[in-house]
Amino acid sequence: MSENRLSFKEMCARFDVTPRTLRYYEYIELLTPDREGRSRYFGPKEIARMTLIMRGRRFGIKLEDIRQWLLIYEHEGTSAQMQAFVDMADRQYAELLEQREQLDEAMRELKELRDETAGFLTKAK
Repeated sequence: MSENRLSFKEMCARFDVTPRTLRYYEYIELLTPDREGRSRYFGPKEIARMTLIMRGRRFGIKLEDIRQWLLIYEHEGTSAQMQAFVDMADRQYAELLEQREQLDEAMRELKELRDETAGFLTKAK
């Protein structure tokens, strides 16, 4: 490996993804590694793109929306693209807030049930 390129295997390890995932991102043209024979190498641009892809996935953003995000990132995008991203980010943020509220409620209910059950055990002794 050169200091600023990663092999396919190194890329999988660095981003903790399966080879299948990395091949899929390449197939749908989110990544375009350099090819030397049968080997693929990922340079700084592809590593930066993968960092953004992984960040987007962590936020729950769909791959097609990530594609738009990458276009904006690479080409500084048009005002319309940037506004579309802001709108998408606002929707995703609202969805994440809703998921957090649902999770908080489920955790409260589980704790109540657990405490109630523990109380029955204490009385039974």
